[in-house]
Amino acid sequence: MSILMVNEYADFNMLKELLGTTDGNLASHTKALEKAEYISVEKQFIGRKPNTRYATTKLGRAAFKKHIEALEKLINKQ
Repeated sequence: MSILMVNEYADFNMLKELLGTTDGNLASHTKALEKAEYISVEKQFIGRKPNTRYATTKLGRAAFKKHIEALEKLINKQ
């Protein structure tokens, strides 16, 4: 979900298109990230259509940074 690190937020359809995933798969992953408090979820209506937006939390950004640092260590070892 690095798109959330660049943008302030991303909505469900944007993430679905960027990741090329199904509704169900994306919903389960975002639910897990929300439960871990890595993302916040905002549900609203635009006109009559529901819209769900996701934003990274401070905890989520820190976890992502830690993950990237671990990957860099693995890459640099080889």
